[in-house]
This record gives sequence, structure tokens and C-alpha cells, in this order.
Amino acid sequence: MELEKREFTVLVSSVASDSHTWNLVFLQLLLEELGHRVVNIGACVPDDLLIASCVRHRPDLVVISSVNGHGHHDGVRVINELRSHPDLIGTPVVIGGKLGIGGVDNARHTDDLLRAGFDAVFDDSAPIAAFREYVDALGALTAVTA
Repeated sequence: MELEKREFTVLVSSVASDSHTWNLVFLQLLLEELGHRVVNIGACVPDDLLIASCVRHRPDLVVISSVNGHGHHDGVRVINELRSHPDLIGTPVVIGGKLGIGGVDNARHTDDLLRAGFDAVFDDSAPIAAFREYVDALGALTAVTA
């Protein structure tokens, strides 16, 4: 058995209160470098637009990024909205970035966000390698080699 990566579609967004775009461009470039198709819907995305975009594009992964420090508050609301939509219940959704305004204490938000329904949380102290490993694992398929 050998693991093989598959290309998939990733939808990248910020939360409604976050106007930063450099993080979204970075994520898009990283995900494209990993061989995935990216739909970047931008910054300050209202929850209803995020849900409509997910339903329209049917991504294999949704990545929410926050730089403004409100990722925890906005993230809980967003994941509740996403998980309440029947077409999105099983879609992998992750959040990362600056999840709070408490500096090194921001990592405490991880458990709350996972309990709320995120599949993974990457606070701003996490190395980018952890995110890459998550994406690689999600895209890994088992294939029988001759």
C-alpha cells in the first residue's frame, strides 16, 4: 500500500469582522503549491455568503483565517451556521490565525472551537507545517501499487 495525494477544492475565507487579505493570499498560494484548487472568497465575508459559496462550490475543505483577534467569537458563530446546513454537515472545516487578543493565551480557544464543530484549529503560534500536514492527510488516498 502506498499513499497517494489527490487534488481537491479548498474554499478560503475570513470571518465577517476581519478585513485582512494578505493571510488569504498566503493560504491560497500555499494550497495551490500543494496542488489544490482554491476558491478564495475574500475578507469580511458575511456568514450567509460563506454558506452560499460552500453550497455552490462544494469544497472538500473550508479554511477560515482570522488576523484581527476575533477568530474565536466569529468562529463559533460561523461553524454553528455551517454545521446547521444539511449540505455542509460533513464538510471538513478548519480555522486558524489570531483567535483572540490574549497573546500566548489564545491557544485556550482551541478546545472551544473544536467542541463547536471545527475539525482542526491552528492558532497563530502553530507552525505552518501542522496545517500542511493536515491538508496532506486529508488528501491522502490509499492506492494499491503493482
